[in-house]
Order: sequence, then structure tokens, then C-alpha cells
Amino acid sequence: MSDLPTLPVTFRPGSTRAVLLTAAVAILIVITTVAMLLKQLSPAERLSFVLTALLLDAVLLLLARPKVVADESGVTVVNLTNKRRLEWAEILQVTLRPGDPWVFLNLSDGTSLPVLGIQPGIARQRAIADARALRALAEARSVADERHQS
Repeated sequence: MSDLPTLPVTFRPGSTRAVLLTAAVAILIVITTVAMLLKQLSPAERLSFVLTALLLDAVLLLLARPKVVADESGVTVVNLTNKRRLEWAEILQVTLRPGDPWVFLNLSDGTSLPVLGIQPGIARQRAIADARALRALAEARSVADERHQS
């Protein structure tokens, strides 16, 4: 049990997030600079350039949002547009099979929940380590819950 992460712990695709946030800043700076340097543009056209950059940034920030927060009582999964709180007992299995785009949680209600906060895209080894850590936490918590109920 000593190899379990200390709770609370947050898992997120750090490298992917860094790339997305850097791209968002770069896009805003470049498009705003171009809008200001093009003298033939009207103020409304300049504003449309900046608004387009902000719209692109909003999409990139949305893509950078996913994370998983594990604490003593359960897990909070934050995906692109939704957030779901799960008790440890609801998580039956944590899986990341070869070729999977992200981790999946098999839940006690018979459904499977994608966890975009752990994805092997840019940092495969990190995602595998995070998936193993989350799996170990879920297994340790389910054993602890069974002991408390006995």
C-alpha cells in the first residue's frame, strides 16, 4: 500500500495540456498582432480577428480541461463538457488497453465512463503509470470499503 499515491491526487495529461495552453497563447498573440498590423482593416474587422482568436482559444481551453481528482471518498472525473463524482464503491475496474485513447472506468451500474484525464497521446508511459495508480487506489478502496461493511 505504500506505493499508492497520497490523496488527494490529480491526474491530467500534462504534456497535452502544456501544448494546448501554449498554442492558445500563441494563437491569441499572433492573430491579435496581425489584426493590429494590417492597416487596411477597419476596427470592426480587427475586432473580428480578435474574437476569432478568442473562439479558437476557448476550444483549446476546453480540450485542456480533462482531469481526474481522487480523494478519500471517491473520484471526480472532469471531461470536456461534463463532470461526474463517483464513490469508490461505484468503480469496479480501471482499464487502459492498447489502442485505447484514454482510460475507462467500468461502473457498478453496468456502464463505462471514459476518463479523458488519463490519455496516452503524447506521454504514453505517464498515462500508463497514472492508470495503474488509479487502478491501485480503486482496488485498495474497494477492499477497505468491504472491511468497513463487514
